[in-house]
Amino acid sequence: MSVPTPLSACTLVLSSRSPRRAELLEALGLSLDIRPAPDVKECFPPHLKGGEIPVYLARMKADAYALPLAADEILITADTIVWHRGSVLGKPSDRAEALRMLEELSGDHHMVYTGVCLRYRGESRCFCAETKVFFRDLSEAERIYYVDHFAPYDKAGAYGIQEWIGYVGVERIEGSYFNVMGLPVQRVYQELNSFVHEVGNS
Repeated sequence: MSVPTPLSACTLVLSSRSPRRAELLEALGLSLDIRPAPDVKECFPPHLKGGEIPVYLARMKADAYALPLAADEILITADTIVWHRGSVLGKPSDRAEALRMLEELSGDHHMVYTGVCLRYRGESRCFCAETKVFFRDLSEAERIYYVDHFAPYDKAGAYGIQEWIGYVGVERIEGSYFNVMGLPVQRVYQELNSFVHEVGNS
């Protein structure tokens, strides 16, 4: 039985190599096709702050998607950043940087912002979701254990909340848990339904 939504007649096209985003969208029970676009250099104008940054990057990824979309296909691109004390913590380049990031986040709170861009029948909609994450103080041994066993080099801020460090280190969050994983899937579902209805009736 199909999901009771107009989206059941559409195919979601995820332009991402993130297995976590694919997993979250698959859980919606909708038709999903994964078509990663060429890598986009994730740079942005220096005046952008906080949630403006991932929205800019998600839109840039959508612009880089050059393949044609069928009338029933909806393109989804996204970008997630960790924002701490007025600066972006991206994906760590090596072990030392990953450990430094975790030390910086330890015993403090930070914001996770995910920007999402949707494209359907020539129209676009972009939005941002935010989650506040609170870490307890992590010992040096805990930080080393996590980095050496989970190698979080593909994750903004050098951690995945769904992994060991999320179980032992995250005290609480304010906002969507799935947003911290990389996609605010409830908000995406809501926006998709609204977007398809709006475009279909325009």
